[in-house]
Amino acid sequence: MKKLLLVIALLFLASPAFAGAEVGQPAPDFTGKDTMGREQHLADYKGKIVVLEWSNPGCPYVQKHYETGNMQTLQNEEIKKGVVWLTVVSSSKGREGYMSADEANDYMKKVGSTPTARILDSSGEIGKLYGATATPHMFVIDKDGVLQYAGAIDDRPSADHDTVAGAHNYVHAAIDELEAGKPVDTSMTQVYGCSIKYAD
Repeated sequence: MKKLLLVIALLFLASPAFAGAEVGQPAPDFTGKDTMGREQHLADYKGKIVVLEWSNPGCPYVQKHYETGNMQTLQNEEIKKGVVWLTVVSSSKGREGYMSADEANDYMKKVGSTPTARILDSSGEIGKLYGATATPHMFVIDKDGVLQYAGAIDDRPSADHDTVAGAHNYVHAAIDELEAGKPVDTSMTQVYGCSIKYAD
């Protein structure tokens, strides 16, 4: 099963991505409604580092990071430092990963996930705006609103839980470099995971 998932991931890695946000350019602004019914505007967070995380609880690659506590630990560490963490769910209604606001809140409570907000993007508008193609697909935006990192969460393109240990986390590294006033050393990587379940 693990070998099959890796083959699927590698096939996915070779597939073309949507045109979307470009590293080194202003991150596209958006407005989305979160699970608490609040409107989230990216522009409201200018002056803070922002992480965008595309998620789907049904994806084995997402499950790896949540079932090991890896994603929650990263969320907590970065939020404590003042980083804004927005989890985005672009699964369309009737497809894997789609949740109502109540279902999403129950899920976050169950796994101990504490992002700044979880945005429900069932139309896929935000996902396509950024060119998000996989779960998890990660983006890091600097305090000036410029996209500084886009790609995989780490360098272990596997759904195997054991690969979390010892992995190089690109998101954590990018944030550390930005906070130190340094350029992001690795600004783009090939994303891995499950395809986002857009409506079309």
